[in-house]
Amino acid sequence: MFGLLRAFTLAATALVSYVSSQDLPSSFPHVYPGQPSGDLGPNWQDYFEVTDTLPNVTFPLTRSFAGNIPVGRSGHPNDTLFFWAFEKQNGTLTSNQSTEPWGIWLNGGPGSSSMAGLLFENGPIRIGPDYGASANKFSWNTVADFFWIDQPVGVGFSTADSEGYVADEEQIGKDFMGFLANLVKVFPSLTNRPLYLSGESYAGTYIPYILKTYFGTSNPPVKIAKIAIGDGSVGSGQEFELLPAVSVIETYPQIIGYDVDVYKYFKQQSHLCGYDVNLTYPQNGIIPPIALNLPSARDVPFALQSRLRFASFQTFQTLALSRVMERSETEDLGALWDTSNEESLKKREEGKREWRERRLAERDLERRDLSNPNVLDPWYGCLLLDEFIDYAINFTFPWNISLTTGEFGFDVYDVQDALSPEAPMDASVWMNALFSLLLADNRTRTAIHAPTSKDWELTFDSPFGANGSFDPSPEPMTFLTDLATNATAHNVSVILYSGNDDTLIAHRGTEVVIQNTTFGGVQGFSRKPSTPWQDDSGNFAGIVHQERGWTYVLFKGAGHLVPAKNPANALVFVREFFIGENATGLVTTDSSGGQQVIGGEDAPLAGDILPGADEIFYGPGTTLSTFVFPEATRAAWTSFIEAQATGSVLSTDDNAAVGQSPPWGAVLGAGFICVSSTLLLLSSLL
Repeated sequence: MFGLLRAFTLAATALVSYVSSQDLPSSFPHVYPGQPSGDLGPNWQDYFEVTDTLPNVTFPLTRSFAGNIPVGRSGHPNDTLFFWAFEKQNGTLTSNQSTEPWGIWLNGGPGSSSMAGLLFENGPIRIGPDYGASANKFSWNTVADFFWIDQPVGVGFSTADSEGYVADEEQIGKDFMGFLANLVKVFPSLTNRPLYLSGESYAGTYIPYILKTYFGTSNPPVKIAKIAIGDGSVGSGQEFELLPAVSVIETYPQIIGYDVDVYKYFKQQSHLCGYDVNLTYPQNGIIPPIALNLPSARDVPFALQSRLRFASFQTFQTLALSRVMERSETEDLGALWDTSNEESLKKREEGKREWRERRLAERDLERRDLSNPNVLDPWYGCLLLDEFIDYAINFTFPWNISLTTGEFGFDVYDVQDALSPEAPMDASVWMNALFSLLLADNRTRTAIHAPTSKDWELTFDSPFGANGSFDPSPEPMTFLTDLATNATAHNVSVILYSGNDDTLIAHRGTEVVIQNTTFGGVQGFSRKPSTPWQDDSGNFAGIVHQERGWTYVLFKGAGHLVPAKNPANALVFVREFFIGENATGLVTTDSSGGQQVIGGEDAPLAGDILPGADEIFYGPGTTLSTFVFPEATRAAWTSFIEAQATGSVLSTDDNAAVGQSPPWGAVLGAGFICVSSTLLLLSSLL
């Protein structure tokens, strides 16, 4: 166990280290039999076509094409991007007469391979926890020819020489345009077919810079029609990660055990941090930048600060777990995170009471004081995401940390998922080599014409070369209005969508980005999103709103990786709103200037919160159990929130009304396990 946790320490160190070019790997495409000589052209289609049988794939697939194509950067011939494209129907990609839409998917990271999207989210092949392959009937290539592209150079099966990694987002945009210019040489019809560019998470940074480069190119190689960014890092880290803390708690009050005193504390801290921004429809003035207020009572590692820049859960997780090792060598923490029986619940409640009694007796100005919420917490500052995760892991069943596996028990990608350890999401064996009778089976690598100079990895730690994972470029929010103006002029539509169960980049931050951007000559949406959209069975799927070429979609029952958790509704979204032109939620204006919304507006959906599910799933690897708080507790919480909204008084003892234990303590200082902030205090908790 300790060796595993020490491995997390090393991983955490690697994530935030700067590296020299001599330490960066060099890789290059592999030349397989049949590669044409000379420049790229349609004669390369036969070479790139995937004709060999893929391991464990016993189900039909449409034709696919894969391999590496250069980005065309001078002096760096081995800088390539790897693509894997699946046709909608056999022949649709290679037809010279086609005018049908085509799509691209990009994962984020930074440094995440887009093959993760293909194999775990929205591609036709789904790799399961047992490493087997199955068909995904909700693949996005059922709507259009679709490409999954590893980028920037060096990520996934893309290649780069040690001096050829990107320095910033501007270079990413140039490389991507260079790649597209070469791609259309192989598939000429793509030049005039409308391109639908999509991605999630840190692709919220990639795609705006790619679009910026596209608009700055005098004769771009493709015609972008629409972009779609899911749970994207478009704004600053404060906006997408920290500002939404209270809205996340209101969506899933299970995080704080429905404790109203804790809720009031976080709400006041949010106010002190300036996170309670006022969104109006139409928006009344520019929302000023939100400052990052770090803890004053301790130093925050640079890695934690930079996490707010690139939103890498890998950094978040490994830094947290690296500190658990130190504590676990001197204490038995198993009782705290044992979710196998009711005894752990009792121990957590005892911990709350003992903590409260102990800390009340020791209170001083340097310690956290819930009875005085008008002072910004010096231990956390405005790192409210870290703070409520720490609270959940310490005090709320069933969240925990598994000391046997080193798994971080709070999934910021999907708050409903408390599995620990989580089911593996690993395609490295299938992508690189299957082993049978101790012999390497490179069928996948060979079939997709992947490099032999490197192995595929889900995440590459140094996409920015010597800067590692640190992106020096400004967040896209700094130029988003200019980008939106260009998009309007070039008739490029924009979709921003969010999963309601995402904690890392919650929908509130996306709404702030929209309301702070001028598009179609007007700032933000003029009406609050409140139009429901339905799945193919007619069930409520979320909220949709469309104005002046911009669309916002909120998914019910989906997390950060929307197509992974809710693939059926993700496909409906692509068919209807991304590739399609479904007008549900569209604001129209009649001859007299009055506004109507197609599909109507539902008043209960016009609030800031779409309530999450009641269930929290937990177990080792797979869902063994479902935890739901008592119905009376949930009903009392709803009454409390409604009373808060109307300004009425629910009870002289709100906590008693909700049916919870006394407040969680006056102090969070010594004894609190600050795993998400990567700091552990070594005094006893229980």
